[in-house]
Amino acid sequence: MSNLIGSKPFPRLALCMAVSLWAQTAFAALDIAIVGGRVVDPESGLDAVRNVGIEDGRIVAVSSEPLEAERIIDAGGRVVAPGFIDMHAHGQSILGGRVQALDGVTTALDLEAGSLPIADFYAQAGIEGRPINYGVSVNWAYARIAVFQQTQPEANPGWFFEHFGSLEWQRDLADDTQLQAVSDMVEQGIREGGLGVGVLLGYAPGTGRHEYYQISALAADYDVPTFTHARYLSMIEPESSFEAMAEIVAAAAGTGVQAHIVHLNSISLRDIDAIGALLAGARERGLRISTEAYPYGAGSTGIGAAMFRGPHWRERIGGATAASFEVDGERLDEARLAQLQKEQPGKEAVIHFLETERAADQAYLDQAVLFPEGVIASDGMGWMAGDKPVTDTAWPLPPTARNHPRSAGAYSRFLRQYVRESEKLSLLEAIERVSYGPARILQDAVPQMRRKGRIQPGADADIVVFDLAEITDNATYAEPAQVSTGFDYVLVNGVPLVDGGRLDTAVLPGKAIRNPVRDTPVPGDSGVRR
Repeated sequence: MSNLIGSKPFPRLALCMAVSLWAQTAFAALDIAIVGGRVVDPESGLDAVRNVGIEDGRIVAVSSEPLEAERIIDAGGRVVAPGFIDMHAHGQSILGGRVQALDGVTTALDLEAGSLPIADFYAQAGIEGRPINYGVSVNWAYARIAVFQQTQPEANPGWFFEHFGSLEWQRDLADDTQLQAVSDMVEQGIREGGLGVGVLLGYAPGTGRHEYYQISALAADYDVPTFTHARYLSMIEPESSFEAMAEIVAAAAGTGVQAHIVHLNSISLRDIDAIGALLAGARERGLRISTEAYPYGAGSTGIGAAMFRGPHWRERIGGATAASFEVDGERLDEARLAQLQKEQPGKEAVIHFLETERAADQAYLDQAVLFPEGVIASDGMGWMAGDKPVTDTAWPLPPTARNHPRSAGAYSRFLRQYVRESEKLSLLEAIERVSYGPARILQDAVPQMRRKGRIQPGADADIVVFDLAEITDNATYAEPAQVSTGFDYVLVNGVPLVDGGRLDTAVLPGKAIRNPVRDTPVPGDSGVRR
């Protein structure tokens, strides 16, 4: 290869072409060749018709020359792009992964919340298998619940929602002993390979500022990010969304931690102008702050969450009424809202915080979705049938299953709305926000991500092939259990998971995204006693 490249600096795209030519001679017949498609690689800027060769789960060739392979996939008239990376996917299950694969997702990570114990999560997922790549951060809230409720955390979301009615962990300050115990549990999760620390401050707004700062410093010691759900949801000061975002900025400035802000759209509400300026200014001054958003005007969470309690909470989030909440496809009245918040505080509800049929509200959403260098993340949840999870092996997705439509259609909706219909983004720009952008945010802390989000020799063969003219999100608030259409092929680690538009339930090619397990603590100056 050195003869091809020479001794002078070589542009990245030219390097890719040189490696491609080498790969053609190195492999007489590849496993798979995707030929004649419009190949989009955001890192190098490539957007041209090319052939892509795959061998042993990796991309080995990106070439304008013909390739020989045991299987040829004709991608003529289609886009060939890196598989989409969802940084905010709570539905960590076989069923959730299959639904997301039909939306172009090849890697789904639960980073806002995460799990605990980390070793238990990865062990169980490894036994079950997954259709797409998977991984989690360390769930700080789980640690807090365990300490305040004097119990042991369980690595499943149901355990978390069971504790929604317990207010101590949500509202009380930790004393020195409790804070040390929480920090120790979080540190153990990092050492077990957690991808960072998920900090659900919005669910525990009574937490001390010192605690958030200390957890941020701990993450900085280990060179992993925090993924924070901001403390407040409000357009009214004090305790506003702006104040909550400023807290994240302050922690990043004081500790040097890489701070990722989840769902910028729903936290900012209609205050995105001021919040956007705050975050942009912080980044201009060198702070490592990143953002994500999903392309919907409604969010979803437990109906008894702290953000929906307390004095004036309705006014704080823009004048919400009971009808702003939707449960099992029906808008609520005041009596039903009060009943559910009292009797079933963990009940999943859709909350319409923006009414996007209004041009002004759609414009607020656009600002968050299109925030410079921001990425798209679904915030998708697990699929429910009444109050029970849908069986993980169920397929096709039962038409009566309930969820927020973002769990099935976030990425198709984004491409449809912002590329095909409004043309607010070029295809290359949009693909960066769903693939290379998330990989770039994570790759310094998570080595595996250096091989994701790219169509280049040496990258993992996580690839989507789709028709831009046909790609469509079919899930709605009324009927969320409708998978996206338009994805002809979805390859995960070189294995066709979606083949000719049909999902193959016989394969589970997903692999764990996990940091190396550390045997000993990392020395640092966070102030955490070890």
